Amino acid sequence: MVHMEYYLIVSTIMLFAGIYGFLTRRNTLAMLISIELILNATDINFAVFNRFLFPEQLEGHFFALFSIAISAAETAVAIAIMINIYRNIRSIQVKNLEDLKW
Repeated sequence: MVHMEYYLIVSTIMLFAGIYGFLTRRNTLAMLISIELILNATDINFAVFNRFLFPEQLEGHFFALFSIAISAAETAVAIAIMINIYRNIRSIQVKNLEDLKW
């Protein structure tokens, strides 16, 4: 049986990789991928804490599934926004988003 600490270490690494990627990248697609890493780290925490605190119940797994569904919807909306940005200014770099202001 794998100890809970190993799962939490993987989740922490994913969380900090997502935060680092979000703060250092200037491409909106790379920032979206970093946000997805952060959300996946929280999904791992939901499943792990459910398994170790309440082994017979499935609340953590349902929270993780709900979070995955929300992440998929958020990604679809974000990609649609990026496509519209690219159609208007031919770039998805964050520094070029100032051109969208009136």
